[in-house]
Amino acid sequence: MNKTISDVNPILYDVDSVLETERLFLRAPKPGDGVEVNSAVRYSILELREWLDFAQTTPEVEDTEIYLREAIAQFFRKERFQYLIFEKDSEVLVGSVSFENVNWTIPKAQIGYWVNTRYSGKGFMSEAVEKLTHYGLEELGFRRIEITCDSKNTKSRNIPERLGYELEGILKNEDRNPDGTELRDTCVYAKTI
Repeated sequence: MNKTISDVNPILYDVDSVLETERLFLRAPKPGDGVEVNSAVRYSILELREWLDFAQTTPEVEDTEIYLREAIAQFFRKERFQYLIFEKDSEVLVGSVSFENVNWTIPKAQIGYWVNTRYSGKGFMSEAVEKLTHYGLEELGFRRIEITCDSKNTKSRNIPERLGYELEGILKNEDRNPDGTELRDTCVYAKTI
């Protein structure tokens, strides 16, 4: 009998820790990345705060380092795959993109992302998400990749729309905004094969 992807223990999967695009390289976090990531989060905190739960308080470097070391462990266990995004020429940190909510029995995942405000509007995030989408569908064998975002977050919505994801629906009053003061609608985009 032939084994399917769901028959294999995910710990045996080979997942690349570095991916490249024309202008970027994406790599899994390493110990010590907390200083640089924390600096980018602090610089971008006002923009991130409107959309992301983790940005409701300004993290200390130690908090960011702990978060990244947990991401390293999750990567190793094949549960979640976070990549830091760097511009090739300057090697500056552009942001982060990740496979979240990985479910190997389907198999499927969700893509999450945030961009360093300094590099917003340059197409870096679209390039990174396109690479991760291709990698997930073509190399990892995902049959479904989702991107969910607040319906009011037009910058975030532009990315799946630009990359040909299908808007499967808008879930009304599905979540609260990150500071908890109002109900928000969530857009669900997907690519399937």
